[in-house]
Amino acid sequence: MKISDLITQRILQLMEEQDGIAEIQRNEFAGEIGCVPSQINYVLTSRFTPEQGYTIESRRGGGGYIRITRITVGPQNFIMHVVNSIGEALDENTARILLKNLAQREILSEDTARLMLSAVSDKTLRPCPPDCRDRVRAALFKNMLLNA
Repeated sequence: MKISDLITQRILQLMEEQDGIAEIQRNEFAGEIGCVPSQINYVLTSRFTPEQGYTIESRRGGGGYIRITRITVGPQNFIMHVVNSIGEALDENTARILLKNLAQREILSEDTARLMLSAVSDKTLRPCPPDCRDRVRAALFKNMLLNA
């Protein structure tokens, strides 16, 4: 198992034990896992993002901590959270992550998620100039979510 998978698994386990919140001290946690603190940062910034349904708070200093919280709201509120987190541009990989998360939470069916991904794929948007694809993708994605 990769170290990043081990870190992710341990954070998710902590969240299950603590009602959807994992609070860690980075250096201590890295020592427990047997990795360097920068690997903790990598996992947090790549696997526990707002697009994936998490918020991260941190406090620096001697008693500092990192608190990872799974966003737990109803389907409509979660859709609004996703729409608001997108901004003006959206790349295909982020769209894929968002749709996977929406399907895992059963807010969208697997079929709907696949259809939406197809609609906002780079292949579909090939007729658009490359410099505006991400803006077009964001607009399409938001509109589809709001009307799903």
